[in-house]
Amino acid sequence: MLIQIMSVNFDKNIPNWRTQLEAINYNVLVLVREGKVRYEINGQEVIADSGDVLFIPRSTLRSGENWMGIPHQKHTILFTYEADFETGIPFLDERQFIQFKLFNDQYAYHRCERLYEEIRGGKSFRTMICFGIFQELIGMLARELDKPDLTPSKLKYAEIIKTHLLEHYRQHIEIEQLSKLICRSPNYTTALFREVYGHSPIRYMHQLRMLEACNLLISSDMTIASISQYLGYYDTSYFHRVFKKHTGMSPTDYMQQGAHSDMTKLLS
Repeated sequence: MLIQIMSVNFDKNIPNWRTQLEAINYNVLVLVREGKVRYEINGQEVIADSGDVLFIPRSTLRSGENWMGIPHQKHTILFTYEADFETGIPFLDERQFIQFKLFNDQYAYHRCERLYEEIRGGKSFRTMICFGIFQELIGMLARELDKPDLTPSKLKYAEIIKTHLLEHYRQHIEIEQLSKLICRSPNYTTALFREVYGHSPIRYMHQLRMLEACNLLISSDMTIASISQYLGYYDTSYFHRVFKKHTGMSPTDYMQQGAHSDMTKLLS
């Protein structure tokens, strides 16, 4: 394979995190999950915020540290590819530093988590699986960069709706309620959110619930019925249908397969 993954890391609130100023001999893909990170890139200060993606190409003079001394969370993937190799991915082939905002962030974080798990495992075909996950992640980022430019007002409205959903996804939510947040019609609200994030606000709400359901099914002793009610589904059979629609399996099957499940359908 012409692309080689060197390492995959998840920096989670590391006190006094810092990397020295040096010309790196590998490429770095950074996805900031929480907080801010300060970089110096070829002599220029770069502040990366939550939801930002950075591609730092090989030979870049780079240093990094916690912004204002405050810890952060981010995924980093270090990789190499041959200097004369054309990947077909514009931001890789241009070999220039780039920073952009990630819209489909939850799915991207999920793929980083899966890549992090796989690369540290000892199972068969690990290299092939890791390369496949990395290819999907890179392709998804390239697709987001290829979207038509969105106006600042659309991005602002979509972010308001998304923030509300992240904070209240366990509650009963209707489009009319969301439309009032931005003083627009329900139809406009749905179309706007779909244009920015690729799916409707209600679908995103269900996706957030399903992510939490997957976590609770594996890491808690809650019953399926109690998880259903906790996430706002008071009809357990309906919770089963929604879970299978989004994950491709029943809650019981997911509990049995757990972290070994390939959740590519979730948040796609």
